[in-house]
Amino acid sequence: MMTSHPENWVEKVAKAQGSKPGLLCYTFHFEATEPRGKTQEVIDMIKANNMKVGLTVSPDTPADAILKYADQIDLALVMSVYPGKGGQSFIESCMDKVKKIRAACPDLDIEVDGGVKPKTVDMAAAAGANLIVSGSGVYKAEDMALSIHTMHRSVEKLGNGKKEADLTPLKTDEEVKKQRTE
Repeated sequence: MMTSHPENWVEKVAKAQGSKPGLLCYTFHFEATEPRGKTQEVIDMIKANNMKVGLTVSPDTPADAILKYADQIDLALVMSVYPGKGGQSFIESCMDKVKKIRAACPDLDIEVDGGVKPKTVDMAAAAGANLIVSGSGVYKAEDMALSIHTMHRSVEKLGNGKKEADLTPLKTDEEVKKQRTE
């Protein structure tokens, strides 16, 4: 949630998950809660509402912010751009944060968001991200399907340790369109 008061939305979002508790991961920004002393309260609220907990840090926030709460969260989201504006360039130095979190928390889901494209996804996955978010890397791509599959394969291989033979096959927009009409 990109909101200055994520605690105001926990119960509303929890209701949206309907009859499948634990399905949603409520992810919020550390910078929105920690200065107000609310991070622990928000984590507790999310858990009390049967959702998974995700904690996001912006590029200037150190990995220790995540590590402080790592034993209580399901997802660490490392922003590799400054939140709030699409199309920014990937900040490679944020991958040091991903490496530090991965070294300390080998089983934690780590997601990278911001500037992730086929050219940058390998850096995120190799650093330890096993999940990615890509906006302009998909929507501004000449071939969206190929971009998606390229990034998916990188995360499978470098972020999740799959062997080449087990990777999702590459597909182009044309191949996807053809599959839909068959």
